Order: sequence, then C-alpha cells, then structure tokens
Amino acid sequence: VDHKMAAAVVTRVGRLAGPTTRFLCCDLQEKFRPTIHHFGTITKVAGRLIQAANTMSIPLIVTEQYPKALGHTIEELQVLFNKDTVHVYDKTKFSMAIPEVLGHLEGAESVILFGIETHICVQQTALDLRSRGFDVHVVADGCSSRTQTDRVLAFERMRQAGVYVSTHESILFELLGGSDHPNFKQVSALISGTLPESGLVPAAPLVKKGLFS
Repeated sequence: VDHKMAAAVVTRVGRLAGPTTRFLCCDLQEKFRPTIHHFGTITKVAGRLIQAANTMSIPLIVTEQYPKALGHTIEELQVLFNKDTVHVYDKTKFSMAIPEVLGHLEGAESVILFGIETHICVQQTALDLRSRGFDVHVVADGCSSRTQTDRVLAFERMRQAGVYVSTHESILFELLGGSDHPNFKQVSALISGTLPESGLVPAAPLVKKGLFS
C-alpha cells in the first residue's frame, strides 16, 4: 500500500519532460501593449521561452484573441517563430482550449502556459486543461494583466485548482534536467542576462551601509 501511495504522489509532482510537453503562448497582441502591466518584461520572457522551444524542438501553440480588432502577435515575437514547430490560431473564446489547440496536445502530459491576461484567458485556459487531466505550468513572470491585483489573485486561483506556478528560468532548467542535456549551452545562454523586475515580488528595501555592522 505504501508503494502505491508513493507512486500516486510521484505522478502529481508535475515534472516536465520535453517529449510530452507543449508551449502555449496566449494572446500577446499589439493592441494590449499600452495597457498591460509590465508588458515589456513579460514579452522578453516570452521571447526566451519561444527560443527555448525552438532549440529543444518542442511544439509551440499560439493564439490570437479576435485579431481583426486586437491585432496579431507582436512583431518581436513573430520573428522568433519557427515555422516547423509553431501553430497559430485565431479565437473568440477566452480559453485557448479550442479544438485546433487541443488537437496539438494529443500525446502531451504537460503544458507551459504564458501570455495575457492572467485573470481571464490564461486562467480559463489553465482551468480547462487541468479539468482535462494535463499538468499545467503557468509562467508567472511571463503572464500579466492590466492590474497587479488581478494578476496576483489569478495565480492564487489557479494554484487552488492544482496549477503549477513558477518562473521561466525554473521551468527551462527543469526541462534541461542537467548540464549533460544536448541543448544546455544554447538554452542557458538565453537566460544568462537579467531582466527588469516584473513587479511580482516587492523590491527589497535599501539598507544603510553599516546599519547591522
């Protein structure tokens, strides 16, 4: 019985493996640029994730919410798309769990989800995919909303449903698993530079020199 219980626990830790993982990019479109909190930072994170997907040959599925009115995926991400592994779909439903996207998830166990808005399209996608049995990994520093309140509370809502919330660096290093991975150098090079703060964690207060000495 103990072995069975241990096995059940192991299956729920949400470990990532390249062959059974898909990257999902949700609605990072031009119209949202002026209104989304920390838009510049999350799109830089998205760029790193897209390039990692390319390098590791992991499929990338992209959606665009009603692009006729909201525009297409921002140009700086489009130029990174690998035509052999990317699939782009229009949608009017908030969730990415549309038939076209679900078709690309056959054989997958895990999804890595990033984009906007955290409390609407990202959250509804995460909940729909969790209900279908997928392990969902939401990239906290790759998701945002118009307000920080909506963003942070959406992460909490998703955690309550069993979604894993982590950073892009943590997720990419988990996919690599070790420095012996054939793509280790290329992927680690993508995340070698620091990014501006995403606002998720308050900046540490400055301490006057010598205060504790």
